[in-house]
Amino acid sequence: MINRLKALLKDERVFLNEKLDRHTTFKVGGPSKALLLVNTEEELKAVLKLLKEENEDFFILGNGSNLLVSDEGYDGYVIKLSGDFLDMRLESDCIVAGAGVLLSKVCTFARDNSLSGLEFAYGIPGTVGGAMVMNAGAYGGEMKDVTESVSLLYKDEVITRTCEEMRFGYRDSIIKHDDYIALKTRFKLKKGNAEEIVAAMADYMERRRSKQPLEFPSAGSTFKRPEGAFAGKLIEDSGLKGFRVGGACVSPKHAGFVVNDQNGTAADINELMKQVAQKVKEDSGYILEPEVIRIGKF
Repeated sequence: MINRLKALLKDERVFLNEKLDRHTTFKVGGPSKALLLVNTEEELKAVLKLLKEENEDFFILGNGSNLLVSDEGYDGYVIKLSGDFLDMRLESDCIVAGAGVLLSKVCTFARDNSLSGLEFAYGIPGTVGGAMVMNAGAYGGEMKDVTESVSLLYKDEVITRTCEEMRFGYRDSIIKHDDYIALKTRFKLKKGNAEEIVAAMADYMERRRSKQPLEFPSAGSTFKRPEGAFAGKLIEDSGLKGFRVGGACVSPKHAGFVVNDQNGTAADINELMKQVAQKVKEDSGYILEPEVIRIGKF
């Protein structure tokens, strides 16, 4: 298997037993069988065909900013989109960006071209692909507000889906429910005033710095917002700010964040999440659903 993958990707893009703590914002996680850097759509098709033929598990990794990997690692192959998937270009009032491009880079590219619409996303740490998977959002804005269309790989065929066809919902899209992989996105923006765009981005970033524990490893908001309530408020009302399991704790700064502030393990983080959800359910009746994706054995 490894030799076949190396033949497809060349030796320098197959990293055996790569530890995933280097690739997640929680800074935890054991090794995968291999980390594969895939540069083109054709390479992606070939790699997926091989892995599926051999019944190997695989995971498409973005920036690892919404991911918790088991301390034992992941008994499969991790695919990271590189090369062509890092391309970005301007087309009139639209930006076309590959799935591997950091969302923050798309935001600054829009700013530099006086295009408005992505200000809310400045500071979201994921990639374009990850943002499409979960309809990333902040401060009242979501990807569905600025996405015109998405190029997807679906069962060995490249297809295009409009924003409506993506069925974006709260931290949701069609990608979560079928065999889709985001390849690139066309963002529909509008001409704006450069100074106003810069000011708005600076304002959003200052709000993040003042209210969120950006100084510690985390995966952002740990739980989804339950209908009719806010996860952070429910956690705080349960007296859990600062609550700790091992090296992980509920941030005293923002109860919606679990942070790895003392070299915690994935097991610490996972146990903390379980205990927080249990206490909130006991106290309020609300069920907190993790926003964080978990891979490996827990």
